[in-house]
Amino acid sequence: MHRLLPKTRLARVAVAVSLALTLAVLALAGWQMQRRPTAPEGVAGTAAVGGPFRLTDQFGAVRTEADFRGRFMLLSFGFSHCADVCPAILQSMSLALDELGPAGERVAPVFITIDPARDTVERLRAYAANFHPRLVALTGSADEIAAVARAYRVYYARAADHGAGDHGSGDYEMNHSTIVYLMGPDGAYVSHFTPETPPEKIAETIRDRL
Repeated sequence: MHRLLPKTRLARVAVAVSLALTLAVLALAGWQMQRRPTAPEGVAGTAAVGGPFRLTDQFGAVRTEADFRGRFMLLSFGFSHCADVCPAILQSMSLALDELGPAGERVAPVFITIDPARDTVERLRAYAANFHPRLVALTGSADEIAAVARAYRVYYARAADHGAGDHGSGDYEMNHSTIVYLMGPDGAYVSHFTPETPPEKIAETIRDRL
């Protein structure tokens, strides 16, 4: 069963600190945008969350952040072996887009793995098929995933293997933060949600900005 929190006290503290820092950055980004409602073109897109990336989707195509310009991006990070939290988040995202109806076409649902060692293109193709038909699932090299995680202030770390030792090949979990981001058509941070946010609330927040 997937656990968001690691088993050791030190790792739990690391997750808590990471989540607190992420929420602080998001709050600051929102405050800055409220303080500068008439900022010149381009300035509003310099929020502290988000940035360029170059990853591979579930069909083997190279995708960058530029592919989503002109649309909102509903973005989550996770991994396909996650037993509960990640599927629940993707299901909420899917339901929110359904709730929006035709207006949902202006929103791109995106899932970025934090477990590229196991989440291959083929694996993500099968996984993404369980959720919204427009879901874009992205993977990449370890360095590429680390870079995009830093850009979005996402914490992740591999937990201990189960029954295979630290260097074995057994099943393992990934500890990670679970914030879902809403990015604007210009790539700037707009809002964020938690796993507890109802799909209706996600849809309402997006609808207010369409």
